[in-house]
Amino acid sequence: MIEFRTEPANYRHWQLSIDDRVATLAMAVDEGGGLRDGYELKLNSYDLGVDIELHDAIQRLRFEHPEVAAVVVTSAKDRIFCAGANIRMLATSSHDHKVNFCKFTNETRNGIEDATNHSGQTYIAAVNGPCAGGGYELALACDQIVMIDDGATTVSLPEVPLLAVLPGTGGLTRLSDKRMVRRDRADFFCTLEEGIRGQRAVDWRLIDQLAPRSKYDDAVASRAADAVARSVRPEDAQGISLTPIERTIEGDSVIYSTLSVDIDRSLRTATIHIQAPTEAPPADTDAIHALGDSYWPLRLARELDDAILHLRTNENEIGTWLFQTSGDSDLAAAHDAALAAHKDHWLVREITLYLKRTLKRIDVTSRSIFALIEPASCFTGTLLELALAADRGYMLDGQFEGDNRPEATITLTAMNFGPFEMVNGLTRLQSRFLDDPSQVDALAGRQGEAMDALTAEDAGLVTFAPDDIDWEDEVRIAIEERAAFSPDALTGMEANLRFGGPETMESKIFSRLTAWQNWIFQRPNAVGETGALPLYGSGQRSEFDKRRV
Repeated sequence: MIEFRTEPANYRHWQLSIDDRVATLAMAVDEGGGLRDGYELKLNSYDLGVDIELHDAIQRLRFEHPEVAAVVVTSAKDRIFCAGANIRMLATSSHDHKVNFCKFTNETRNGIEDATNHSGQTYIAAVNGPCAGGGYELALACDQIVMIDDGATTVSLPEVPLLAVLPGTGGLTRLSDKRMVRRDRADFFCTLEEGIRGQRAVDWRLIDQLAPRSKYDDAVASRAADAVARSVRPEDAQGISLTPIERTIEGDSVIYSTLSVDIDRSLRTATIHIQAPTEAPPADTDAIHALGDSYWPLRLARELDDAILHLRTNENEIGTWLFQTSGDSDLAAAHDAALAAHKDHWLVREITLYLKRTLKRIDVTSRSIFALIEPASCFTGTLLELALAADRGYMLDGQFEGDNRPEATITLTAMNFGPFEMVNGLTRLQSRFLDDPSQVDALAGRQGEAMDALTAEDAGLVTFAPDDIDWEDEVRIAIEERAAFSPDALTGMEANLRFGGPETMESKIFSRLTAWQNWIFQRPNAVGETGALPLYGSGQRSEFDKRRV
C-alpha cells in the first residue's frame, strides 16, 4: 500500500530550510529510496515517493510558516537539478500507476502555482544543473526560473525523441499558456534531446534569467528579496503545526475523525460518509488559530484529501464513489459563515484554499461519483459541494417508511458562490448552469433556505428525487449499471462532461493528460517489447509502428 502521510523527519529526498522570510527546498533524492525495488533514482530522478514529500513540504510551508514569502526550489546535488521522472520506474510500472503518478505530480505542481497566485508565497526555481523532463516541469510550475550559465546546464523536454511519450505533468501546456513560448520554437524545443542553454533559453522565454556561477547566488537572492517585498504574507504571524493524520483501516473500512470509507468489493463501490461539525465554530481568528489543525474545516480537508489519495492509488478497482453526509446543518452553516467572515485572515484563507484544492482533486479523479442525500443528511454549503461535484445526485423525497429521522434537505451558503472554483475557473454552480447564469444569481438569494427534495430538483441542484418506494431500485440500478460499463469509457465520458465552459491552463492540462495518458501510455511505440520506454538505456533502437492514428 502506498502511504501519503509523511512529515519532515521522515523525508528521504528533500531538504527544507528557512532563513527569515525565504525558504529553500533542495532536492537531494536518495537513489535507493524508491517506493519499490527495480530502479535507482539517479540524477535526482523521482518517483511518486519523492512527490509525496514535496506535496507535504508545500502544505507545511503554507500552514506552519506564514512568515515565508519566497520559496527557492533547487538541487542539493552538484551539477544536476533534476533528470525528471525515473524512466526505469515508468517502464516497469502498471498503466494505472503511471497515470496516477502523473496526476498526483501535476496536482502538486498546481499547489505550487496556487501558493504563488493566492497565498503570497512565490516559488522561484534555481536551476543549478541540467534540468530535463519532469525536472523542467517542476521549474515551469514555479513563478520564475533562474538558470546557471556554466556551459553545461540546459533545460529540456526530451520525452518525444527519447521515450515516445509526452511531458506527463503539463509541460507542453505550461510552455504555451503560461510562458507564452511561440509555437514554432516550442515544436523545435520539444524534439531536441539535448535541450537549450544560454541566452537562447532566455530569448525563447524558457527561463527568466541566466547568471554566471560567480553571480548566480546573488541573482536568486535578489529575486527572492523582490518576492518578499511584494508579498502579503504576515511577517510576524505564528504558524500552526500539521500533526500526523490519524487513520484506522479495519478490513474494508477506513476510519478518520471526520469521515469514514466503507468498501463494497462486490459492487465496486466506496461509500464516503462525512460527519458534519458537532460544535459551533470559534468566535474569532485567535480562537481558530488556537485550535490549529483540530479546527473542523482544516481537519476535514486533510482527512478527505488523504482518503481520496488512498482510494485513487490503492483501490483502483473500486470504480464508484458514493458521498453521504450526516449531522447538524445549522452547525455546518455556522462554520461556513466563520470562513466567509474571516476570509482575509492568513490561516482562514489557507484553510479555504486547501478545501478548494481537495474538492478539485475529486473533480479530476477517474471515478464515477454519486451523491446520496437521505434523511438526516447534511449537504450544507461546503458539504453541498460534494453533491455538486458528483456526476449524479439522488435525493430522497420524504422519509423511509418507519424512519423518524428528519427528511433530507440541502442548504446553500456563501461558500457555494466563489471560494471553491473548479479547474475551469468557474464555481460548480456556474458550471452546472452554463446555459443560464441568471439561475446562479437567483440561487444566491436563497442562501440559508433548507430545500426539500422536490424543491432542490426544481432548482436544478439534484438529478433525481425518488420517493421511498422507488429509492432502493433507482439507486441500486444506477450503481450496478456503472459497475457493468467499461471503466475506460466512463473515464473518458466523465472527464469530458465535468468541465464545461471556458478552458484554463489547468483544465487543459487535466483533459489532455486524461486523453494522452490513457492512449499513448498503452501504445506499443511507448511500452511494447521494442517500444521506447522498455529499451531506454539499453543501446537498442526502438522499432515504431509508423502509422499515424
